[in-house]
Amino acid sequence: MSALTGILYAALIAYLGGWYTGYWSGNFSLLLFILTVVTLAYWLAERFHFAPARERAAARLSEADAQRRAALSAQGIARVDGDVEGARQEVLRQPWWLDWTAGLFPVILIVFLLRSFLFEPFKIPSGSMVPTLLVGDLILVNKFHYGVRLPVINKKIIANNDVQRGDVMVFRYPEDTSLDFIKRVVAIPGDEVAYINQRVYINGQAAPLQPQGDFYDEDSRAYRPHFLEKLGEKEHQILVDPRREPLFRADRRDGPFPYQDNCRYSPEGVRCTVPVGHYFVLGDNRDNSRDSRFWGFVPDENIVGKAFFVWMNFGSLKRIGSFN
Repeated sequence: MSALTGILYAALIAYLGGWYTGYWSGNFSLLLFILTVVTLAYWLAERFHFAPARERAAARLSEADAQRRAALSAQGIARVDGDVEGARQEVLRQPWWLDWTAGLFPVILIVFLLRSFLFEPFKIPSGSMVPTLLVGDLILVNKFHYGVRLPVINKKIIANNDVQRGDVMVFRYPEDTSLDFIKRVVAIPGDEVAYINQRVYINGQAAPLQPQGDFYDEDSRAYRPHFLEKLGEKEHQILVDPRREPLFRADRRDGPFPYQDNCRYSPEGVRCTVPVGHYFVLGDNRDNSRDSRFWGFVPDENIVGKAFFVWMNFGSLKRIGSFN
């Protein structure tokens, strides 16, 4: 068993090393599930086989020592050298390969349950959600807000809250589900959404915008026009620079993508009808975000959870807190 454990650890190190160096794309949810199952198997083996076997061996050792002392006592020898307790504790000691498998099972199980069903941490890698979220923000995602989903396969088994316009949502990128994206939900199933001349329209109504002055964008090292946009009942900050050519143009879109026929493109932007079970998302940094304007809709089965809290930014502790 020690050799098998060594092989498993070598495989784990090789997998993590290849993932870190970019030789292949890893799946942390699947890895955590496998680690939970493997350590559970070791934990069960330890509890019902290995630990009882060690206890029986320790009991036999104590029994043999007692018999030896009784035999010597019968011969009139009352004083016997040697203490079997040290040897007994050595027999009962858990070997390293069980300590590093069965011993880790409770910790891995707690992490697996928390990450799969309650909260999952993410790091913001790009500026597509500036000014709401900055590069380097460490955020928490509520995994049960939209319903309970089975880990790895992400199948919803218990429904909870519906996705609302204005939610900041983490989801699996439709073109590569091994990647997690974060964007703002702009339109829900049945909505007619348009992004025309850098302005959002929902069911024919322009989303209200209020100028907020200039915002210093760290990525471009320049001041950018800053607005407060309202989607439904939710207000949030966005960056839109009317002086710049829009990032999005019809000839730059990705494609084809599912339900592309629901969208109509023009030099001014795009107009789409959101299909059932799908969502239209945009980055808050509208001139620096690749989103539904380019690759289409987010299906419900790709949803990971609702982002709601910045728990750390090592460059600025003032970033800690909730956000809209």
